[in-house]
Amino acid sequence: MRVITQQTLGGPEVLTIVDAPEPRPIPTEVLVRVKAIGLNPLEARLRAGEFPLIGRPPFILGWDVSGVVEEAQTWRFRPGDEVFGLPMFPRAANAYAEAVAAPALHLVRKPASLSHVEASALPAVGLTAWQGLVDLAGVTEGDRVLIHGGGGGVGHVAIQIAKALGAHVIATASGSKREFVEGLGADEVIDYTAVDFTEVAGDVDVVLDTIGGDTVERSLNVLRPGGHLVTAVAESDAELAAKYEAAGMRFSGIVVEPDPVGLRGLVDLVEQGRLRVHVQETFPFERVADAHRLLDGGHLQGKLVLTL
Repeated sequence: MRVITQQTLGGPEVLTIVDAPEPRPIPTEVLVRVKAIGLNPLEARLRAGEFPLIGRPPFILGWDVSGVVEEAQTWRFRPGDEVFGLPMFPRAANAYAEAVAAPALHLVRKPASLSHVEASALPAVGLTAWQGLVDLAGVTEGDRVLIHGGGGGVGHVAIQIAKALGAHVIATASGSKREFVEGLGADEVIDYTAVDFTEVAGDVDVVLDTIGGDTVERSLNVLRPGGHLVTAVAESDAELAAKYEAAGMRFSGIVVEPDPVGLRGLVDLVEQGRLRVHVQETFPFERVADAHRLLDGGHLQGKLVLTL
């Protein structure tokens, strides 16, 4: 099979396609023939060596996959089943490949209402939003929820999940993404390039942060007493956590986990017509370097996907 690997850290040009042996599933795993691979900004950072989550090269990036079960060492799936998920994270799943061996519990059946491209775009961002809003924050009807980065991968899914939970949703986004974010159901959109969100947002129950930097610290000013900040970026900032707790607020960091319960929750919303994942652009497997150049540029609207 073909895989995308790298021998050194660096720019998109270090990504190369080579032949490699197919992985063999062990008991409780399946072999998935990959149809589409969702790309995440984290992978560009790992490629460049910004932090050593999966060690030094050579390695194969990637986690978000959708495809067809080819071999099953489990009762959960049979050959021919269409599945998608986020296997192994944060350990290497080697998903930039034509075939992936994955724990069956890290996958769910792909609904007919989702294409392989859409399904591959959903797991990492969808589970981050689900685990942050549902599992950690416990958002309920009537809550005021502020989502930073509403036009991005996590943010655009989070808006829809929060709306499905009955929340009043405020989202920050650049002015160019206003129409897109409003179309997702956001009740208020704050153009962070023109307005300081702390001057127009307030009495917020939950903030979901996907931006980091001083956005996290300034979010303290918009939370109601006892409010809850969930960050997917500054999760290990103990000093910031202490500042929130001293102010009587809750501070939670989230690192997304493989989660079949959350994936099935996302599938339910998709099938109810309450959630759609936006794919900004697809690239053939061979053009992975071009896709990574877009990742490096940031400011994406939704997700990027590789297709096979």
